[in-house]
Amino acid sequence: MAVIPPRYIDCVVAIGTTDNGGKRWIGTGFLFGDLFEVTEDKTNKYTIYLVTNKHVLNNLDNVLVRFNPQTGQAAKDYILPLKDSTGKLTWTGHSDKDIDVAVISINGEKLEEEGMKFGFFQSDKDIADKQKLIAIEASEGDSIFVLGFPMGIVAVDRQHVFVRSGVISRIKDLFENRSKDFVVDAFVFPGNSGGPVVSRPENMSIIGTKSCDRANLIGIIKGYIPYSDVAISLQTGKQRVIFEENTGLSKVEPVDHIISTIEEAKKPNS
Repeated sequence: MAVIPPRYIDCVVAIGTTDNGGKRWIGTGFLFGDLFEVTEDKTNKYTIYLVTNKHVLNNLDNVLVRFNPQTGQAAKDYILPLKDSTGKLTWTGHSDKDIDVAVISINGEKLEEEGMKFGFFQSDKDIADKQKLIAIEASEGDSIFVLGFPMGIVAVDRQHVFVRSGVISRIKDLFENRSKDFVVDAFVFPGNSGGPVVSRPENMSIIGTKSCDRANLIGIIKGYIPYSDVAISLQTGKQRVIFEENTGLSKVEPVDHIISTIEEAKKPNS
């Protein structure tokens, strides 16, 4: 029994850097297929993008992206350049500084030729943007999954994503255009940044409301909402240390921002 399609698991990749000859895993990304053609024989063709946060890629020249081979052998790490020979960025970040989404085109054919195991979220089948979420009456309390690599925990020889559960905590602000993102009640940590958020299929719902019977990509993790506590000196009465705690509430960029970032990436000279 599965409530997340197995190919969704294969959409998610660890993003890392090389550090003094070693590897350090810094974030999460996932593959997203943008439909660009339906052939005469009804075959859908997609341009594949790696999606993550801008803050994961900022100030880096390249990153490592890890994939598992189909054969069960050790994972392979690909170097993904983030700048071309002229120093121009090869990735596109959303033009709105408050929207933390970045995309970069990926050669899916090469991954297939080299026998890598991967999947991608299909733009015409697997997503629920804001309008669809409104149409299916998504609401606070609806169950979700967060996929990623918290705290950079990646096995030495394979890549297997962590799945954590949660619920939509606040989304009406997004529906009413009062906010650009929404909030889920799900613990995330450094390393989860850029991971996909997927709705959990539900067979039951309150009478008079709709149920959602499929798992949809509904957004991308942006980061947790911190809580700050202040330590006061008993001797001086002055503030000495500020502790930042994880509230368990996390901000999510909706799928709409992934789509709009891809549209920016497709523009000439972007």
